[in-house]
Amino acid sequence: MVDSVNGSNGLDGLYWQKDQYNVAEEADNGMLTQADFFALLTKELAYQDPTKPVENNEMISQMTAFSTTDGVAQLNESFATFANQMSSSQALQASSLVGQSVLVDDNTFGIAEGQSAKGKLMADAPASNVFIYVENAVGEIIQTVPVGDVSQGEFTFEWNGKDSNGEPAAEGAYRFRIAGLVDGQASELQAMTYRKVDSVTLAGAGGNIVLNLNGGSSMALSDVVEVSES
Repeated sequence: MVDSVNGSNGLDGLYWQKDQYNVAEEADNGMLTQADFFALLTKELAYQDPTKPVENNEMISQMTAFSTTDGVAQLNESFATFANQMSSSQALQASSLVGQSVLVDDNTFGIAEGQSAKGKLMADAPASNVFIYVENAVGEIIQTVPVGDVSQGEFTFEWNGKDSNGEPAAEGAYRFRIAGLVDGQASELQAMTYRKVDSVTLAGAGGNIVLNLNGGSSMALSDVVEVSES
């Protein structure tokens, strides 16, 4: 009797350790596997009432439901792998942009003394008497460039980085402001700027790839309108 009790305690201890191990393993997986399903199915068949066996339709329904769930899990895994590959491809593309210029839907930019800056005028309709104004950080106009008449479309321009006196503009932040007449009414036209990519952050906010531009600003890779040689 004593040996039997000791053996029972020993088995209980061994069983409890195994159960703890299984609980930890299930917590890690969080879902039933195909082996778990067939184990449950075998138990169900073994303990069913011989006088009232499980209907074939019910058995097929259970197997079909598990097959569908298993297929969805495999599909999710495939999509996760595909997403990782896409992220790696985007990271490679983004890294190749370092040192290049990208077109940004923003009229502000930063330059160092002696540098020039490129922009693009976006005209949704023909305009006349068009001027490009270069303003500093406090809104003072330091250079005015007459353009004249423009038709509908996109037009690239470049500022040589000098003020109206022909002196190099100081290092700092500037912006392009473009104004003209559209259908006889004074209007401000859209101005975009080309910005040099200084570096790339591969895991920015929300996991997005972020381009760090000259002048201290940044933008998501998905917001790039155009890439140009620096």
